[in-house]
Amino acid sequence: MKKLSLIIAGFAISLGVLFAPIAVSAVDNFQPCNGVTDSLVCKNTSDTAQPIIKTVINSLVFLVGIVAVIMLIIGGIMYTVSSGDAGTVTKAKNTIMYALFGLIVAFLAYAIVNWVIKNFGK
Repeated sequence: MKKLSLIIAGFAISLGVLFAPIAVSAVDNFQPCNGVTDSLVCKNTSDTAQPIIKTVINSLVFLVGIVAVIMLIIGGIMYTVSSGDAGTVTKAKNTIMYALFGLIVAFLAYAIVNWVIKNFGK
């Protein structure tokens, strides 16, 4: 459980902090649709890929948030059924702690991505 939580937190951090500013800075002349307007992605009238990148990043952060909430629930169930066993209680507390850390990182990644897109988009 500890390794899974660390992997999720690492994924959220690398996604939100490392790749979003790079992706946003590279969207100046990108035209993903080339005249196609009937696609769900291409209904945008903008000439940049910012809305697409923002949608993808926000969706991934949303999924990380869902996984963190699921891990919180699993940690709570582990804590409830531990019957006072010290090892299981410790695992449950660590699961809850890392799930909360992942949730905080997901919210921070969301805020950072939206701030970068808003301030450095054009």
